[in-house]
Parts: sequence; C-alpha cells; structure tokens
Amino acid sequence: MKIVLYLLCSFFITDVSAQFKVIGFYTGKNDPAHVSYVHEANRWFADMAVKHGFSYDSTNNWSNMNKAFLSQYQVVLFLDTRPDDPAQREAFKAYMENGGGWMGFHFAAFALTPSAYPQNWDWYHNEFLGSGSYGSNTWRPTSAILRVEDAKHPATKNLPATFKASPNEWYRWSNDLRKNPSIKILLAIDPASFPLGTGPKAYEIWHSGYYPVVWTNRHYKMLYVNMGHNDIDYEGKTNRELSFTFNNPVQDKLILDGLLWLGKGKAMQSE
Repeated sequence: MKIVLYLLCSFFITDVSAQFKVIGFYTGKNDPAHVSYVHEANRWFADMAVKHGFSYDSTNNWSNMNKAFLSQYQVVLFLDTRPDDPAQREAFKAYMENGGGWMGFHFAAFALTPSAYPQNWDWYHNEFLGSGSYGSNTWRPTSAILRVEDAKHPATKNLPATFKASPNEWYRWSNDLRKNPSIKILLAIDPASFPLGTGPKAYEIWHSGYYPVVWTNRHYKMLYVNMGHNDIDYEGKTNRELSFTFNNPVQDKLILDGLLWLGKGKAMQSE
C-alpha cells in the first residue's frame, strides 16, 4: 500500500497522446507553506492536464534532471526549489538553450548567501531569471493588487488591467529587472496594494516601490511566477492551511494560459 501511495503522490502517469507533456520538479520539505503549495499545485496541474489535453507528471527525484529524462517533456516546472548538483544544472541549461519551456514559482528563484540556497549559479539567477539574489519579503502572506505590464503576451492577454491575487509572501530582488533588456516584466504590484503586509516587523510591510512578480526572458521560453506561498497557522502551531494559491479564477487563468503558451508556443524575442 505504501508503494502505491508513493507512486500516486510523486509521479503521475504520462499520456502519450497528449498535446504536450509537463514535468513538475519539487522538493516538498521544510517550510509548511511551501509544502502546502507543492501538494496543491500537483493536484491542480494534474486536473488542468485532464481538462486541457496535456499530460502532467511530477517527481521529487532531482536526479531525473538529465538529458534523457528531460527530452520526454516540452515544459519543466520548478514548484519550489532548484537543482544544486552541477550535472543537473548543466542538463537544465542545455534543455532551455535548445527550446524547452519552463515555469518557476516563488521559492524557485530564491538565492541568498549565506543560506541553504546560496547564490552560486550565475547563469540561472543573473542571466536566465535576471533577478539576482533575494532581497526581502512581505509578511504575513497577504493578497496584493497586481497590474498587467504587458497585455499582449499570451500569458496576460486575457487578464483585466488589474486584479487581486491570492495571499502570498511577496519577494524583492537585488537586481532591477527594468534595467535588463532581456527581461520582459508581465505583472507588477500595483501601488493600490500599499501598505502591503501586516508585519509585525516594520520592514515586512512595504509602503512604496516597484516590485515585478511575473516576467519572462526574451531569449528563452520561460515564465517566473512569484506566487506559491500559502498562509499557514504558524502562531497556533497547528500548521493549518489558511489560504490557497489555486482558488483565484483570474490568477489561475494567468498560470494556465502561460503554461499553454510554453507547451505550444515559441519564445517571444521582441516586442
């Protein structure tokens, strides 16, 4: 029984007749908010696959980050973390440079030196994502009003000009993405959100500034989405889930349309 449950939870069966195939990599450890999101995401993507004609597999075995395994898929998701092994990193870089699709969520872009996830992968954090290192975050997880910065992109063309996102821990980065010609910002936090966060620490509440939350790199078929941190009852020590990411029709549309573009489309290298 334990073997059956493991297979059901960590690896979905691939439909060889699907329009395109998606593989979600995850670690699913440590922070309960990230673990909650990973489980929710695996359920949601599997459901979307059935409804929209693609296939979805997921795995927490990062040794699958190799050329032979990746060649089976048109889109790779990083649901929470990133590969740390040099060979896995090279396999992912080659996959992207040869036209593979990628969508990363929230903690997948995290890098802070010193920490368990240091900034020791320049291609990924500075070139591919462009964001550099983690700077700070809001707390606690709260909704934000997001503003569409590019209404022509396939991921955003069906969205309203602004919308209210699901509760999230929002990240700030060391690099100003507006100054990177390779990066196209698709969504940013609208000033109507301020003050954003509830603290209790003053620096966890943002009162002004420009904060991109979804963007693409014009040289790759990719999307980074800052969402992916559910609210958890830390104070009561129950770890009860207080919010979810995939219960917001507009935000869900963003992620689904982005995924369908990655699975079927091409990188957008110009305006």
